[in-house]
Amino acid sequence: MSVLEQVQSDVKDAMKAGERERVHALRLIVSELQKAAKDNGADEVQVLQRERKRRLEAAEAYRDGGRTDSADAEEREAEIIASYMPAQLSDEELDAIVGDAVAESGASSPGEMGKVMGLVMPKVQGRADGKRVSAAVREKLTA
Repeated sequence: MSVLEQVQSDVKDAMKAGERERVHALRLIVSELQKAAKDNGADEVQVLQRERKRRLEAAEAYRDGGRTDSADAEEREAEIIASYMPAQLSDEELDAIVGDAVAESGASSPGEMGKVMGLVMPKVQGRADGKRVSAAVREKLTA
């Protein structure tokens, strides 16, 4: 069952249970997944990552503006989206992948971060946030 089919099924279940906020969040996910499939057949995980990131950025903006109720709602939506994403890599797994990429690329300074990121990102696709990967690569190259 694809992620889209799973989300559509969950929308029905949430509607039956009367979970209005969950229904709203799931319908947004369905819409984005359908749009991506129609436009260019984008990877479902990439769509989920993008939408989760948007929710977290919106939550941060709401918090900065003093609107904690709206920020909390955005964070709950981000959690719902995250539940459809693959399990995240542990710090140890990410460090091992980054270490292998640094050795493979021969990079030795932060200026060569792009080389390492180019090797790491395809391996962690959907299982680690870009910021987290960037921080791990930077740490390895400055250590």
